[in-house]
Amino acid sequence: MPLTRKTLTWLALLGSAGLLAGAFAFQYIGGLAPCQLCLWQRWPHAAAVLIGIVALATGWRWLLWLGALAALTTAGIGVFHVGVEQGWWEGLATCTAGSITGISTADLLNPAADVAQPVRCDAIAWEMFGISMAGWNVIVSVLLAGLWLVAALRRG
Repeated sequence: MPLTRKTLTWLALLGSAGLLAGAFAFQYIGGLAPCQLCLWQRWPHAAAVLIGIVALATGWRWLLWLGALAALTTAGIGVFHVGVEQGWWEGLATCTAGSITGISTADLLNPAADVAQPVRCDAIAWEMFGISMAGWNVIVSVLLAGLWLVAALRRG
């Protein structure tokens, strides 16, 4: 029994929502602060969720192509991130968890002050089966892009 376009859209939408939920769980429950590239990988998933909701509500088939583009965008950012983690190429010069805006000079110079360390994009915070979170994002996002494409091409 073939999956309908609506079912495929739901699967793709829920896949991106699940990846976002996992990223937030690692951050807020697991205590793994994201680097800048990690944060960038979240935005296309959020876009894919919104695209999926609008596509399901309106039936506009052309939106499914945008869902695939969003999934491929986060996969591309993930490939770049994996390359930085593996030392295949240089990362961003400003790859930190945020700026030092709002932190006083006294706190910055005080070794006893609790000032968060910037998160490095080239440091693997977590991995499973030798694949980092960025790597898993690439794998799952390419699969999600496939779901979006099959949904876009599916009749009815």
